Amino acid sequence: MTNVWQEILAAKREVSGRWLFFRRALAHPLQLATPLPSSAALGRLVARHIPDLARGHVIEVGGGTGVITSELLNAGLSPERLIVVELDPELASYLRRKFPGVRVLAADASRLSELLPTSWRGEIGTVINGVPMTVLSLAAQRKLIDAMLAALGPKGRYLQYTYSLFSPLPARRLGLTGRRLGITFGNFPPASLWTFARRDQ
Repeated sequence: MTNVWQEILAAKREVSGRWLFFRRALAHPLQLATPLPSSAALGRLVARHIPDLARGHVIEVGGGTGVITSELLNAGLSPERLIVVELDPELASYLRRKFPGVRVLAADASRLSELLPTSWRGEIGTVINGVPMTVLSLAAQRKLIDAMLAALGPKGRYLQYTYSLFSPLPARRLGLTGRRLGITFGNFPPASLWTFARRDQ
């Protein structure tokens, strides 16, 4: 009987999360870019492309309702090795309730260097970005990218998922190289995962 109640509660939380995301998307259409949260299929695609998931430190930017977060934790990432940065305070509060063991910051990711605990500096293995970069100006893209790449450790990796058919960033203009790592049709709309790095690296 306990399992049945757990399943009912999980279903209620999922519906609640979807409704919250939809409301916040209506309030901030450019900030969220889609009225539907990401799918578990996209979360699994992201998790597959993070090396040493069980041991690395990960930053997720644009946590939404925590679909990607859930899949990272399911894949073996320890909650204490994850920081989620979410600009929308209502979504950030929801994430704190849903993932009490995860540090959730209601903040602008362009201030990432100020937000990180001292012990994390130089230790970040992966930054995952879910912010819809295609709707930002070039200056805003550059500011955000600079902050996220600066947070990475020496062998760190930057991952960006997007619903665009093409690169979510003008890589050449930003001094980056990029490539698509995969695509999932288990998301609506279909989503791609990209990685980017400084051209001189």
